[in-house]
Amino acid sequence: MTTPAHPPRQEQAPTPVDDGPGRRLPDQHLPRSVYRDADGQVSRDLAPKQLVSSLRDRAPGAVLWVDVDSANRHQIAMLEKVFGFHPLAVEDTLNPESRVKVEEYDGYLFATVRVVRFRENTAEPYDLETINLYVFLGRNFLVTVHAEPLASVTSAAELVARTPDVLARGPARLAHAIMDRAIDAYFPILDQVDEFVEGLEHRVFAEFDEAALHDIFSVKRLVLSLRRYLAPQRELFNVLTNRPTPFLPPETQIYFRDIYDHVLRINDSLENDRELLSSTMDSYLTQVSNRLGLVTKGLSVFATLSVPFVAVSGMWGMNFELIPLATHPLGFWLMLALQLGLGAALLAVLRWRKLI
Repeated sequence: MTTPAHPPRQEQAPTPVDDGPGRRLPDQHLPRSVYRDADGQVSRDLAPKQLVSSLRDRAPGAVLWVDVDSANRHQIAMLEKVFGFHPLAVEDTLNPESRVKVEEYDGYLFATVRVVRFRENTAEPYDLETINLYVFLGRNFLVTVHAEPLASVTSAAELVARTPDVLARGPARLAHAIMDRAIDAYFPILDQVDEFVEGLEHRVFAEFDEAALHDIFSVKRLVLSLRRYLAPQRELFNVLTNRPTPFLPPETQIYFRDIYDHVLRINDSLENDRELLSSTMDSYLTQVSNRLGLVTKGLSVFATLSVPFVAVSGMWGMNFELIPLATHPLGFWLMLALQLGLGAALLAVLRWRKLI
């Protein structure tokens, strides 16, 4: 992309925040902000008054990006006092359970994207945590809000620091870059899920680890959770891709179509993993049934072969005076041979009927 000829860009030093006569807010109360004016000059960490003047700059090429920490009440207050966002939208940014959605207000577009990652410092390797990323998109500004550090926002900030010309593409393209990174964060999770599934298949088919059933249920719950988090985002990016809006030019909506394709790919991969887990669980239960059948078959054969011994011994153990072969010198050995012969005959019949 060719860039217009402008004087060399100069980074402006952060301006101290004046919050009234004789009072200055600490720097941590300032949201991270980057402003590129129409001449290509870049300013960072703007004071509230500078943010207001930057918002009023409607010159072509002027773009403002502000990243707000929703855990900081001073920064949250700027959403309504400086930017004039609707109180309902501001309220959504304070609720970690806000649903994924996209809404159009007067002067800006408001969207909620759910970011998913594995929970750290937990003994359970399948635990997920979700963080909502809130996006306010206007014609000349972009405001992102989140409660915890997000890799997608940090990566976009590093990109803007290396290449300030990214801002010249407009706030919609910057919003695309951030959302694209947020959705791409699902792919490493999918790779980890695939490793879990392959490990479970090996434990079931190669080793038959009886403890694998718990992990099968855990991974299946992980896959179902990912599908539940991803399902509403499919509708979100479908809207951003196809619904006409003054805040997303048609040439920019093409880029959001790429994110929508990523969402569909992730959903298909999760569906495949769900089917594999179901098949693995069925195989596990089948092997349990087969092993139980083998044990039952062995016990049945043993019980069948013991029938002649029990029957013959019971008959010749009765308390009668006249018992055949009772006085015969080889009576015991004849009875033993008879019992073994009956057992062998029963075993031959079972094999002939293919019962064993």
